[in-house]
Amino acid sequence: MKKILKGLLRQVFQLLFRVRIEGDEQALAAERVLIVANHQSFLDGLFLGLFLPVDPVFVVHTGVANNFLFRQILRLTEYLAVDPSLPMATKQIVKLVSSGRPVVIFPEGRITVTGSLMKVYEGPSFVAAKTGATVVPVRIDGLLRSYFSRVAGIYPRTFFPRVTLSVQPSRTIPLTDAAKPRQRRKLAAAAMRKIMQEMLFASRPRQTVFQAFLEALSIFGRRTRFVEDKNQIEYSYGELLKSIMALGRIGTRLGGKGEVVGVLLPNVATTINLFLGLNAFGRVPAMLNYTAGAESLHSACVAAGIRTVVTSRAFVQQARLEGLIGALENVNVAYLEDLRRHFGVVDKLWLVLWAIRFPGLAAAEIGENQPAAVLFTSGSEGRPKGVVLSHRALLANVAQIRSVIDFSPADKIFNALPIFHAFGLTAGALLPVLTGTRLFLYPSPLHHRVIPNLIYDRNCTVLFGTSTFLGNYARFAEDYDFRSLRYVISGAERLSDDVRRTWMDRFGIRILEGYGATETAPVIAVNTPMANEAGSVGQLLPGIEAHLEPVPGIENGGRLHLRGPNLMLGYLRFEQPGVVQPPRSDTAGPGWHDTGDVVEIDAAGFVFIKGRVKRFAKVAGEMVSLEVVEKIAATAGPGCMHAATAIADPQRGESIVLFTTAPLARDALLKAAKEVGAPELAIPRKIVAVEQIPLLGTGKTDYVALKKLAEAA
Repeated sequence: MKKILKGLLRQVFQLLFRVRIEGDEQALAAERVLIVANHQSFLDGLFLGLFLPVDPVFVVHTGVANNFLFRQILRLTEYLAVDPSLPMATKQIVKLVSSGRPVVIFPEGRITVTGSLMKVYEGPSFVAAKTGATVVPVRIDGLLRSYFSRVAGIYPRTFFPRVTLSVQPSRTIPLTDAAKPRQRRKLAAAAMRKIMQEMLFASRPRQTVFQAFLEALSIFGRRTRFVEDKNQIEYSYGELLKSIMALGRIGTRLGGKGEVVGVLLPNVATTINLFLGLNAFGRVPAMLNYTAGAESLHSACVAAGIRTVVTSRAFVQQARLEGLIGALENVNVAYLEDLRRHFGVVDKLWLVLWAIRFPGLAAAEIGENQPAAVLFTSGSEGRPKGVVLSHRALLANVAQIRSVIDFSPADKIFNALPIFHAFGLTAGALLPVLTGTRLFLYPSPLHHRVIPNLIYDRNCTVLFGTSTFLGNYARFAEDYDFRSLRYVISGAERLSDDVRRTWMDRFGIRILEGYGATETAPVIAVNTPMANEAGSVGQLLPGIEAHLEPVPGIENGGRLHLRGPNLMLGYLRFEQPGVVQPPRSDTAGPGWHDTGDVVEIDAAGFVFIKGRVKRFAKVAGEMVSLEVVEKIAATAGPGCMHAATAIADPQRGESIVLFTTAPLARDALLKAAKEVGAPELAIPRKIVAVEQIPLLGTGKTDYVALKKLAEAA
């Protein structure tokens, strides 16, 4: 009777929810299988029991088992009711898993209320380690939008969402030899959390950026308003789609399929629409840095083989870029104001009758491994290079970020980081647009007095920034301006200890420091509420492999080489215009990227940046990190800006020059060096007082300009 009822329910649920099972189902046939799943709704267990090709035993909370309704559902399967607060609970589960029966358990212990992974409890994790069980992660996707979830008001709900069960390859959690039981349980929980995060990432859909936008549109609806810019008008998915398709059609006249088209626009909704429109029709947007100067902009256009640059007359006038535009050679400059006038009657009929009704059919067919964007390295240490990022790389990085931090449509991201910067594009634009998270775009991160009040006025909950920008916002903010912020995430440069303390002391906000590179789309590692270590840049994101190459003269660390789905297709260089040079590492081989950064990775997986290889000076035969020199200066002169560079010295090999906005003397630096435990060799020979440290448009220090100043001095 039980089998007949289960078979009937399976057919009914298959019809209503269109259930799909994907992945490695053979992994479920192993001995002592512990099936772990994310917890989206009250129906999760029922779907696993009906559709998995095994007959498992479910571990449920006694509170659930005592509920009359759920007790009727539990009659369809075997289950073990436990109270996690009792010491005997873990022993009961260990005994059950050791018996050889497949066991299903939800490591989060509760249904998600954020839409993302919740806290992973130690009990289930320790069971997996203690028994040596084969852990098979199963991702449940779709039930989050059912009426049986707990995310009311966050995600749109529907009666019968499409449900997918993704069975991932099996893993094991080794039982560590830590001295204390508490530590062993903690390490097991960290391992289980990593498995769950990798499961969420690995089961992401394979699609293009435009297809991901269309999926978000279908989930959240065309009327959902979520993007706002300086005009303080909220745009809906439907309005974005209309603009995307129109701009995409215009883009087809600017170059052939696969051609790189330059985009020179500020942080406004139109820039995102143009980016997605070019992508939808197979053109590759190259996001140009309008703060880099004429020489860098010319180099970027040559390297990427750009024949056409799209900009706006209003923007050029407001930003006073007439000289920059005039300096462009052999490039056609197309102004949006002119292009819109050439959008004729036939185009409008195509848009209304076809494109916005059937956007998936109107768009071009593109593969996920095709180029989606060209960004440019900052040029902080030389001529900028074009970085070609595929659809796969951009979407992989969005999925990696979402697997470790719980962004949701209940959030509102404030993004003033320029979209021509990888951090501003992926985290500040694509992530919110493709996930339904509300977004406020601001055209410049330099308006330090205005931005804090806007964050307060628009009730933003997430802020992305660099250490320099965050320090300036704190200087001009009132104590209550950041009341609504849940997350403040810093990247692109090392987070100053002074900035970290200021935000915690004044606003009660812990800044989460991350680390990335344009070549990795860009996020590589980030601290999270679940895994945070002060002084580190967090743990590597799921799917990223690391290889450390020893560096002579540097202990406890090495030169970081990376491989992963978010890695670029390759470089475009000025010397070989239009030729994509795939990533390659001299020591790790093809498909690996040499970051040029020297890092240390501890036993828990936290990454500590020691500096760039190019940012070490060889003084009297010893390797001295210029990052350490700047840290000494920051300790001696808190609240000021400092930057160190090195120049050739015939007697000592190299000599360190410190530029600072503080009145620093050598004695103060010696005292600070002792405080931070740095050698006297790290004290700069020359200290140059300046009114302001030169910065790039992304907020990073302009070390090329500093090097020239040091050599001239």
